[in-house]
Amino acid sequence: MNLNQSTTIPSGKDIKRKWFVIDAAGHTLGRLSSHAASILAGKTNPLYTPYIDMGDHVVVINAEKIQLTGMKGAQKLYRRYTGFPGGLREESYVKLLARRPEAILEQSIKGMLPKSKLGRQMATKLKVYKGADHPHYAQQPIPLEMHRTGKPASQHKKQEHAKQPA
Repeated sequence: MNLNQSTTIPSGKDIKRKWFVIDAAGHTLGRLSSHAASILAGKTNPLYTPYIDMGDHVVVINAEKIQLTGMKGAQKLYRRYTGFPGGLREESYVKLLARRPEAILEQSIKGMLPKSKLGRQMATKLKVYKGADHPHYAQQPIPLEMHRTGKPASQHKKQEHAKQPA
């Protein structure tokens, strides 16, 4: 038994960052975004510290195959401001999906990160691509399978076994 218990504070220098690939095909926008944001923030890391960027890199592929539930696809609007008077621009979800599907996922995931220098630093580790190819094969990214509920598939399987009666 260790009588000298102490809390270790991790340093930002010795963080081993992993690379994960998430396939967005058939997944719901919000569920995928919240899971990706928690990985970027480092909340899946056992050494998580709120004031240190402990997150891993996330590569999202097949951004054009993301889904929305209900009637949101027809109703959702994306607004941006050009910086000039009268420069408010609106674009529907359907048009933005056809023109630039990466922007939809980037905005959604970045909106779930902290609004500070630290959040902007976390957002730099997000890479979103339109097709199934990405240029990050040299980093040997780990494919991250997700269940339709938004949880990692490995975590969901553990909960299913716990719910089944003996």
